Amino acid sequence: MKITRVGTQPSTQGSADWFTGTVRVDPLFTAPEPARVAGAAVTFEPGARTAWHTHPLGQTLVVTAGVGHVQRAGGSVEEIRPGDVVWFAPGEKHWHGASPTTGMTHLAIQEALDGRAVEWLEHVSEDEYQGR
Repeated sequence: MKITRVGTQPSTQGSADWFTGTVRVDPLFTAPEPARVAGAAVTFEPGARTAWHTHPLGQTLVVTAGVGHVQRAGGSVEEIRPGDVVWFAPGEKHWHGASPTTGMTHLAIQEALDGRAVEWLEHVSEDEYQGR
């Protein structure tokens, strides 16, 4: 058993390489091998969002606060709220973030394959973010 105490892992600011706007990432856990799952709480200020990206083994988001938006490539922008759970399939190109007027926090849970949990792609354009 391992207990990770709150406050023992520092928050980081989301990199401008992978995010638009102000984003805070609070690491929660990384399971030891042979497990490959990790999770973080991610807080997006209004208008902030990820770049397009994929996960080799998929990703689960659990919305804990605020109002957010998610989109998979070829789909429409969907609103998400606290209690909603979003599953992105392995390799599914997608983005997620806050609504234009309200911040959003979610738990992001994903597994690594061959040491990689995410492949970052291009930034989400303002037109894509607005659903145009």
